[in-house]
Amino acid sequence: MEEDDDYVEYVPVAKRRALEAQKILQRKGKSSALDEEIEKQKLVEAKPSLLVKASQLKKEQPEITQTEQIIMQEKEMIEHLSDRKTLMSVRELAKGITYTEPLLTGWKPPLPIRRMSKKACDAIRKQWHIIVDGDNIPPPIKNFKDMRFPEPILKKLKAKGIVQPTPIQVQGLPVILSGRDMIGIAFTGSGKTLVFVLPLIMIALQEEVMMPIAPGEGPFGLIVCPSRELARQTYEVVEQFLEPMREAGYPELRPLLCIGGVDMKSQLDVVKRGVHIVVATPGRLKDMLAKKKMNLDNCRYLTLDEADRLVDLGFEDDIREVFDHFKAQRQTLLFSATMPTKIQNFARSALKTPPPVLIFCENKADVDDIHEYLLLKGVEAVAIHGGKDQEEREYAIASFKAGKKDVLVATDVASKGLDFPDIQHVINYDMPAEIENYVHRIGRTGRCGKTGIATTFINKNQSETTLLDLKHLLQEAKQRIPPVLAELNDPMEDAEAIANASGVKGCAYCGGLGHRIRDCPKLEHQKSMQIASSRRDYFGSGGYRGEM
Repeated sequence: MEEDDDYVEYVPVAKRRALEAQKILQRKGKSSALDEEIEKQKLVEAKPSLLVKASQLKKEQPEITQTEQIIMQEKEMIEHLSDRKTLMSVRELAKGITYTEPLLTGWKPPLPIRRMSKKACDAIRKQWHIIVDGDNIPPPIKNFKDMRFPEPILKKLKAKGIVQPTPIQVQGLPVILSGRDMIGIAFTGSGKTLVFVLPLIMIALQEEVMMPIAPGEGPFGLIVCPSRELARQTYEVVEQFLEPMREAGYPELRPLLCIGGVDMKSQLDVVKRGVHIVVATPGRLKDMLAKKKMNLDNCRYLTLDEADRLVDLGFEDDIREVFDHFKAQRQTLLFSATMPTKIQNFARSALKTPPPVLIFCENKADVDDIHEYLLLKGVEAVAIHGGKDQEEREYAIASFKAGKKDVLVATDVASKGLDFPDIQHVINYDMPAEIENYVHRIGRTGRCGKTGIATTFINKNQSETTLLDLKHLLQEAKQRIPPVLAELNDPMEDAEAIANASGVKGCAYCGGLGHRIRDCPKLEHQKSMQIASSRRDYFGSGGYRGEM
């Protein structure tokens, strides 16, 4: 025990030296602790914290006005949406492949047109009210003969009464014939279909002459449409121009209508013989590609007709899968009629209009109710919507086009792309939830320079955002504003300053003029749908413990 009491703890040499140095410093009146505090203080003074730096930078930045803040927010939203919607194949995305040169087509305009100055080209575009954007834009051509189409095509155009090209054809056809990618926007009834059909026929003809297609090969070109009716109509246009070429002794070009609701066997028979041109809806096309009944190895021409509607109807993922089947560079064309710069002026007359008349409804049940009511009243009417089978839909469209029926009652399936000549009156039984659909509905009348009337019923259940869009659309078209719309509280009254600063009038997402992208109901709806879809994917959609 005594030994334990006398025990002295061993202190290492380094520690003893440090203690001795501490004692010396204390004797000199300086404490190392004090020195440390001073050093810390110096460091704080020399290097301010991140919080201080952030506050200083915030003070130094120029004040941003509310308008500039709105523009910045919208720019970020648009960039985010643009990134999400890039349409490229998985192979191209993975390898970072980008194409900078257009496809070579072998087509050249006549020498005088090639030698046209930029000033002369701009003068023609101004005369034809054509707005263009891009690099090295091919010159516009004012007649079909200078576009160097074969004689059978020129004769068929003349037989159909198409003597002079429309503005979209004047600029669009030279661009596509040159092998360039293009986004074409023009009002309904402006002849957009010919803009992508005629160059496709020329490409297919060129490929067939260079190397005839073998059984099971093809297609060389693909047109994707959002609905069966629009696909069938486009296919009929293709056939109209291929028939006179066959009769004139040109090589046979085989088209294929690839849509659902039709027996796949008949479609496969065409593919087995070798197909040059395919007009398709996304569902059936995706099915045939997945089952390897058809391939896109030789396809070098892709058109998305009514491209915005393809995305809106939920076909975006299907289209991405179609892109994955392309093996090489292709010419890509996107066409739409959504929100033209100027809407055609509609006749102000309130006189009762003769047939044909189109009635649009949002719901299938309303279509059936109105159709039944008209039949009971002795009106020759037909109806189409997504719930009817293919045969009924084809009969309705054919009989209405032929003039056998006076009234067509339809959902928005008939509002885009379908060409009904001589429509006198469009009636919207209810206001569409999105202004885009309204534009496409009223575009069924007043086509190709003719006049027509559009009547729309609205009620208190209608979204105020959509009504504001309608108000601004009527203002843009220089139409009379109804009192009920004029009295709406309009948050876009000071929007002119924002539009001038940002260069975007109205909503950059849906094109509505009565709101900005921050308040876009269409964007909000799509976000809600995505959230609901992700929940279903995560939690399952049914079955025992969500296993199905």
